[in-house]
Amino acid sequence: MKTEPDVFSIDDLMVAPHQTTCWDGVRNYQARNFMRDRMKLGDRVLIYHSNADPSCVVGIAEVCRLAYPDHSAWSPSDPHFDPKSTPQNPRWFMVDIRFESKFERRLVLSDLRKIRGLESMELLRKGSRLSVQPVSKKEFDIIVSQGNPQSIKAKSSTKRSQSSRRASP
Repeated sequence: MKTEPDVFSIDDLMVAPHQTTCWDGVRNYQARNFMRDRMKLGDRVLIYHSNADPSCVVGIAEVCRLAYPDHSAWSPSDPHFDPKSTPQNPRWFMVDIRFESKFERRLVLSDLRKIRGLESMELLRKGSRLSVQPVSKKEFDIIVSQGNPQSIKAKSSTKRSQSSRRASP
């Protein structure tokens, strides 16, 4: 799952209430379908900081609530408002994720390209811009082994409000 760290970072997830947030604001049909149709409770997801210097995989979260309608699409004052989405006929969905661990070592995009076994990874394909992408178990395991995840239990705070948690689709 891609996020822009200046909007919402893994550190923000660590200090969110219960280390949990909704992954709202996804406005790409394919990314929405991955969340709605393929994500299951307990699925572990990689957190990727996009549009960062450098862009990198920074940790792991867990899906803790299955896809449900993204209410940010219904509010005209929200930047992700979509007048074609309604509570009766929702067009957009989100999942909730919970912080699991932060990598001791950030995995920079240029380094990921050099790791054997990741050659077919969606993230590494030219022009790949989806904010939610599938990752095979093999790819996930390779990345986790490289990142050396550390479980960190942070105190909850209200550092940020419920705003977009994703990169542009």
